[in-house]
Amino acid sequence: MGKINPFDYNTSINSSKKDLMRGTANDRLAEKSYVPFLTNRALSYHHDALAFANEMNLRSQIDNLLQYDFYLNIIRPKKRYAKWFKKSAGEEINLIKEYYGYNNTNAQQALSILNENQLALIKVKLQKGGMSNDREYD
Repeated sequence: MGKINPFDYNTSINSSKKDLMRGTANDRLAEKSYVPFLTNRALSYHHDALAFANEMNLRSQIDNLLQYDFYLNIIRPKKRYAKWFKKSAGEEINLIKEYYGYNNTNAQQALSILNENQLALIKVKLQKGGMSNDREYD
């Protein structure tokens, strides 16, 4: 067995509860494959695991095996999925980027907290003046 995918550890912690660092063909390689940053970040998106992720961020000097054991034993099994942004929100993303001068990531975050009225107001403020092409002139 080769190197373990870092995202397999998140699956192990969140749902399967299978220990991926002990009883493998190469336990040291399994420990080196663990990336604490990725696990901490993935768990920080969920309210029931945020405090635990924060504790591990404060104690980043702890060995990978100990961090993994902590999560494996303290996090209750549950399917945790990250919030995905709507693909159809492209026009709204572009409006937010232009209005606030944000990049894609910040615009997506802003879109998740803006309501329909606020988006409509931004759209009105960004409308360009000028003559319409649908009018006929004499």
